[in-house]
Amino acid sequence: MPTPSKRPSDPFSSPAACTRNVNLVHPPRSRPTRCDASFRSALQANRAPRGFTLLEILLALAIIALLGSVLIGGSAALLNDRTATPTEVFWKTVQACRKTALKTGQDVRLGFEPKEKKFILSDASGIDATIQEFPIPPPNDDLVFTFLTTQKGASMILLGGVAVETQTVLFVTFYSDGTCSPFRGQIQKNGAVTTLGIDPWTCAAVLTPADPNAPPP
Repeated sequence: MPTPSKRPSDPFSSPAACTRNVNLVHPPRSRPTRCDASFRSALQANRAPRGFTLLEILLALAIIALLGSVLIGGSAALLNDRTATPTEVFWKTVQACRKTALKTGQDVRLGFEPKEKKFILSDASGIDATIQEFPIPPPNDDLVFTFLTTQKGASMILLGGVAVETQTVLFVTFYSDGTCSPFRGQIQKNGAVTTLGIDPWTCAAVLTPADPNAPPP
């Protein structure tokens, strides 16, 4: 009687074999370690957007400050190189006279020298003592400046078709209390006439509407 042949054993028949083969197909995952977590954190940090460091911020602020100082210095130099107008020189002189009277506690006089085209600040005591001079920069050949009374239109003449007031005063006084004698300033240049009003209480400019019939400066 022939001996029955043994069936070949199935490699997946036993539980141990099944487990081993499954592990070969799908290897088990190991538990994450602390090194894996550090590596993931480093990857996430590299992917995150990078900000500015304190050194970079300070360097940027220093560059901005340097550029600002250069621009401001250049603008100031351009303004200083610009020639001052007679009106600007007049108001600078008025403020200097008021400041001098307040600082010294004495009255001062302000006059104008027509030949040398300059304002002269002197002592109001009657003694010819010049304190400070304020020249009007050239071109000023045709410049005429006069101090006027506050009576508008009291005495006027026509010069080249332009009405010019002739009721003038030789000088004006600035008092130690910060006030000044009532007066106005009249500037004639390039065929135009400009009248400047002064508040006697504050020595500041009085805003007056422009004359529509006046020629352009």
